[in-house]
Amino acid sequence: MPKRVTIMIDEDLDKKVRNLQAKEIGKSMSSVSFSKMINELLRKQLK
Repeated sequence: MPKRVTIMIDEDLDKKVRNLQAKEIGKSMSSVSFSKMINELLRKQLK
């Protein structure tokens, strides 16, 4: 079950994640949340 947390993200990282999010939206033609992008990136890095 998802848990709501508050984190501070540096501006440069925010821009990078938002760019990845935009690319993913373009590929899938559906909504892709910022949270989903953060979760996917963390899963890849924390394997």
